[in-house]
Amino acid sequence: MALKIGIDSYCYHRCFGEVYPQQRPAARTMTLEDFLKRAHELGVDGVSLESCFIPNKDDAGYLKSVKDRLDGCGFDRVFAWGHPDGLEGGKNKKEYKAMIASLEHAKGIGAKVMRIVGSSLMFRFEDHQAQIKRLVKMLAEAVKVAQDYDIKLAIENHIDFNAAEILQLLEAVGSPYLGLNFDTGNFARLLDDPVKGMEKLAKYTLATHIKDLKVNPQASVTDWFFFSTAPVGDGFIDNLQLARLLKQAGFQGFLAMELDFLHPDYHADEDAAVAKSVQVLRQISAKVEAQA
Repeated sequence: MALKIGIDSYCYHRCFGEVYPQQRPAARTMTLEDFLKRAHELGVDGVSLESCFIPNKDDAGYLKSVKDRLDGCGFDRVFAWGHPDGLEGGKNKKEYKAMIASLEHAKGIGAKVMRIVGSSLMFRFEDHQAQIKRLVKMLAEAVKVAQDYDIKLAIENHIDFNAAEILQLLEAVGSPYLGLNFDTGNFARLLDDPVKGMEKLAKYTLATHIKDLKVNPQASVTDWFFFSTAPVGDGFIDNLQLARLLKQAGFQGFLAMELDFLHPDYHADEDAAVAKSVQVLRQISAKVEAQA
């Protein structure tokens, strides 16, 4: 079976109202329903829905309407919790409670995987072992609740930990209800090789963010977006080899392309970048299947 492809709703974060200081506001706004319509037009297999862009999350009726729409489109789905800083390296107990409560929201849209954020680039210079120790303690409890919901948690490498540290965290918790949301760009932003990371982590991967990156000449080397996102295939990330490794590991999820800070070469046209990425991901999926 060919690798499935999809889109994370964060690609359109400006259209949902989240604009970085270095960006200009989007020319148009977007609702969750608009995003689902566009994803359906592009013919993808799945969507990862950022919870921060889902309105009325405590309204079970609204979540049921989203589920019905997802089912009608035949979409696989991931409920994505934790933007921007998640558990803040295991220090934010309030966000831990919000994460646990979000399992009900994930259930409401019919998701079997929930992306979570343990830390972020905001905490990357704080002691990593102390963060991991706190996160292991939190997540060892969280997986018990996740198991009750039969929803797997997928922690993202969020410009925080390298591949060895992610592996340490996953092995320390040691539960089938905790895996990885493998972001193909974020390891590179820590100067950690994504391919070597995938060799360690493919068997733990439950969900993905398929990013491609290019050096942004308008950014400082110390800016997190020095490596800015580009359409898949236009940057230096070897997403074909990463997809091969996922296929070899029996990955059951979908390749969810994601944009964050779009490279200035693309003139703030997220939709064109998304459409091109979907096309290239189809080519990647076909190549991987032909070689399988």
